[in-house]
Amino acid sequence: MIHQKLIDSLSGQFNQLLAGRPDIPGQQELQEQMRSLLQGTFARLDLVTREEFDAQQAVLMRTRERLEQLEQRLQALEAPAAATDDAPTEG
Repeated sequence: MIHQKLIDSLSGQFNQLLAGRPDIPGQQELQEQMRSLLQGTFARLDLVTREEFDAQQAVLMRTRERLEQLEQRLQALEAPAAATDDAPTEG
């Protein structure tokens, strides 16, 4: 899940930052609070996985291609009608 991977990565970076400072009291509690804060923050965000994003992008591309095909068909159908409308009438 994207949330968990990101949380683990950020938490790991934070832990590395704190590892260089063993003199900070309450490091373990601070790390746990930071992890909890990250989980809460990402839980409130409306995130999607890369796979979901790619799937929706593919659907959008197919829809766009279909729309372009339909627009071309419509132009082809309208062209003869427009040509007869523009022709001078005898009278």
